[in-house]
Amino acid sequence: MNMIRFAQPELLWLLALLPLLALLRGRRGPAPALVFSTTSVAKSVARGRKARPGRLLAGLRIAALALLIIGLARPQLGNTTTEVKASGIDILLAVDVSGSMQALDFTLNGSPASRLDVVKSVVARFIKARPNDRIGLVIFAARPYMVSPLTLDHDWLLQRLQSLKVGMVKKDSTAIGSAIAAGVNRLRDRKAKSRIMILLTDGNNNAGKIAPLTAAEAAETLGIKVYTIGAGTRGEAPMPVTDQFGRKRLIPMQVNIDEKMLARVAEKTGAKYFRATDTKSLKKIYSEINSMEVTTRTIKHFSRYRELFPWPVLAALALLAFELVDARKRLP
Repeated sequence: MNMIRFAQPELLWLLALLPLLALLRGRRGPAPALVFSTTSVAKSVARGRKARPGRLLAGLRIAALALLIIGLARPQLGNTTTEVKASGIDILLAVDVSGSMQALDFTLNGSPASRLDVVKSVVARFIKARPNDRIGLVIFAARPYMVSPLTLDHDWLLQRLQSLKVGMVKKDSTAIGSAIAAGVNRLRDRKAKSRIMILLTDGNNNAGKIAPLTAAEAAETLGIKVYTIGAGTRGEAPMPVTDQFGRKRLIPMQVNIDEKMLARVAEKTGAKYFRATDTKSLKKIYSEINSMEVTTRTIKHFSRYRELFPWPVLAALALLAFELVDARKRLP
């Protein structure tokens, strides 16, 4: 990419003095010294201290000075090339959108928030922290649903993430094994050096035709790591419900997460299981995964610049020479 820069740009501040210099010179000049028959004629002549040729020569001097300042700042034409080589990690995010994800046992900006809203906020930060990785998104309840294939277009991915809501997948149950299998199927043919899934759920596997450990064995065979996260406070969580009169109220709901199964899935694939009981711990989990799965990059930057200062300097000398010749022609 071609670009122009100045080796000593601080000298360009001198250009700001030129309008002031032009103003001061415009007020100077020898007053006419001729004898007139009436004072009114002399007054009219005295108001114009500079003749038109004089103003032209003064303008040439200001322009020449401006060009000299630009030359002193050393303009340079450069050709820069940046090569970025990313090792690349393909990441598939699997998020539970079953009805229990509406439970209000997390907080967002100091106020009670549903598990799903907090997950969307935390996962968005995770995506923004990994600009060089292909990331995909699958949601699941009774069955998995691919929201976004693996992509580097993270702006579009973030839009899709923010559109998630409970009920997008009909039938309210949790098919963890099917979600893992769907993710493995998406990652199996990728050529990235590392392929991982991050699966978040707040329940037990109670739907789907594929057992979670069977799907984990397939992931292990293909070299795909499956990080698992159990989301939800321990004990009971407040669940919003609507009664027969259309009124919303909170009822306590028992939190049941099959932690043993999630831990075995992660262990079998060479990953790790985490439990998030609040917003702070969920943020910490995604930060830890982010630090464990590091994308290495090699950046090479090449620059070559050619000096352009002779051109404004030569132009300034040409203007000064023109002024000198023109001034000599006007001598009597």
